[in-house]
Amino acid sequence: MYYLIKETLIETDIEECIKKKAPYVAVLDQETFNKNQDRFGFIIDVAEEEEKDASRVTKAEVNYDSLTGSFAIPVKAGAAYSEEYFEFVLDENGIVFIDDSECVKTYLDMIKRTKKWRMPSLERFLFDFVETITKKDLSKLQKYENEMDGLENRIANDLDEEIVTRISEIRGELADLRLFYEQLFDVCKEFEENENNFFATENLRYFRLAEDRLQRLMDLDSSLREYTMQLRDQYHYQLEAKQNKVITLLTVVTTIFMPLTLIAGWYGMNFYNMPELRWEYGYAVIIGVSIIITIIEIIFFKKKKWL
Repeated sequence: MYYLIKETLIETDIEECIKKKAPYVAVLDQETFNKNQDRFGFIIDVAEEEEKDASRVTKAEVNYDSLTGSFAIPVKAGAAYSEEYFEFVLDENGIVFIDDSECVKTYLDMIKRTKKWRMPSLERFLFDFVETITKKDLSKLQKYENEMDGLENRIANDLDEEIVTRISEIRGELADLRLFYEQLFDVCKEFEENENNFFATENLRYFRLAEDRLQRLMDLDSSLREYTMQLRDQYHYQLEAKQNKVITLLTVVTTIFMPLTLIAGWYGMNFYNMPELRWEYGYAVIIGVSIIITIIEIIFFKKKKWL
């Protein structure tokens, strides 16, 4: 797929792109790129597949005649994150995405539907592309915040282990997003550095604007990760409080029965001359004394708020 960057993305063919009359965007699979990279004027070594698999990150690298790099975008898939991965090569004339999937096409279709430019340029397209791949991230982070608010309410009433498991999962997902934002921020920084003078100086502001937006996402992500730590601490605090209540109750029960155990041990000795041993009312008196001692202890513990 080939596009010219005009008022919007205009579909075209490779011949129009290599004429270099307007900045272009191309989306090619690896095989097609290998066959046509000379026509675009790129002289680069293509990484082996094993090397790509080992270094799936979002990055940009400056070469003699081009900027190359890749995007590794975390995408929520069911209960975990997967990755959309593709590479790019660009110079002052345009950008070629090397993508064996359909993810870049999806982003370009979205840009084509929603963007029109008064002053079209490669820099403005790159800004809109970065904005598009992070477009849903603000609402995504807000959903995490809402979910954690719900978990906080659950912690107050329930100490299900699923809660702390989910907190750990959210923390891991936020860490993945944070890493992606940092790497994407570095890519925009590399564009702004403009080492090869591929970009017009007056258009470098687009990259600074992208950096500002990414910084806000990173700040929100960091605050949510701190929130997960607070929730985890709150869970452990509630768990310890519950355990302390159980221990306190057991201690109180043990304390209540200590005097009764003493009485039982004392009168269980059955010495011949014990006064109450042959007394007609001795058994009833001991029962009464035991009940009175128990009541006094319970009243005492309640006043001390140990019960």
